[in-house]
Amino acid sequence: MAAEDEGRTEQPSEYKLEKARKEGRVAKSQEISSALVLLLCVITIVFLAKWFFNEIVTIIKFYFNQCSSCDIKNPTFLPAFFDVFIKCVLPISLISAVSAIAGNIIQTKGFIFSIKPIEPKFSKIIPKVGEYLKKTIFSAKGLFNVAKSIGKVAIICFVAYLYIKKDLFVLIDIIDNGDIGSALGQVAKMAAQILITVAVLFLALSIPDYFVQRHDFMQEMKMTKQEVKEEYKEMEGDPEVKSKLQQMQRQLLSQNIPKSVAESDVVITNPTHFAVALKYDQSVADSPIVNAKGEDQMALRIRQIASENDIPIVENRPVARDLYTNVEVGDIIPEVYYSAIAVIYSHLEKYKQKPN
Repeated sequence: MAAEDEGRTEQPSEYKLEKARKEGRVAKSQEISSALVLLLCVITIVFLAKWFFNEIVTIIKFYFNQCSSCDIKNPTFLPAFFDVFIKCVLPISLISAVSAIAGNIIQTKGFIFSIKPIEPKFSKIIPKVGEYLKKTIFSAKGLFNVAKSIGKVAIICFVAYLYIKKDLFVLIDIIDNGDIGSALGQVAKMAAQILITVAVLFLALSIPDYFVQRHDFMQEMKMTKQEVKEEYKEMEGDPEVKSKLQQMQRQLLSQNIPKSVAESDVVITNPTHFAVALKYDQSVADSPIVNAKGEDQMALRIRQIASENDIPIVENRPVARDLYTNVEVGDIIPEVYYSAIAVIYSHLEKYKQKPN
């Protein structure tokens, strides 16, 4: 069912996407990681093929040389096997792990660690055959995945057919000459060509698959209008989010002091060391907000801007000092200063009524 049919018409917010990311839910394609693992592992095998072959031949020779011995308790039997096994398996395992991690990091734009997807849930134990079939087969996404799997099999078959057709007679000639070693080498070469070509094609096709998965993820993350309202309320009540918003507001105001002072109602001074500009807008807050503040040279600059823009400058040492120390730019003045600020604003009315 489309997101719009469920009433989810709004694009997901950054807050919801970040929350989903923390839970390990991000837009990614498993095809990219799989293709990358396949390609790099095949390249590793091709690059180390001669070394692998020598190691395997060595261990086979060792066991054939020991097969006539009746000492089955020979302590070198098992260590010799594990020595070759680890040497051959370890490089491929490391490349596979690095490729899988790199494929995910590239898509998710960073490392994500979350145990949320693997948390045990009783609901996951109960089989939901109908829901599973609906999601995997009887849906657009399910049909797309089935078509994708069939397409991958078709690519493998087609590529294998082309390479086998091209080199089949060469292989037959080698076999007719009785050169088994060359025949094995030719088969290995054909297999490597098929695997590398298939891996490259899979990697190329995984790129559009990523965009399809991203589109599906963004559709899944869409929100209803009610969810948008509830999220906004939640963010407003979140102290951490509120603190970040206030910090951003303070930074913006601090970066544009001339404009902030020019839009202020009054500048309260110490008179020389501190200057605090206040702005009262009932549509924004129920009490005045600190629009700008400064000390020493900045305080002088604020007073100059106020004079240039005909903003009243009021000298009140304790209020100016306390506001500068205890209230940040963008913050509403605390209730303890209401009386003193009310007196200052009452004088502003008289200042406005004076003839120019």
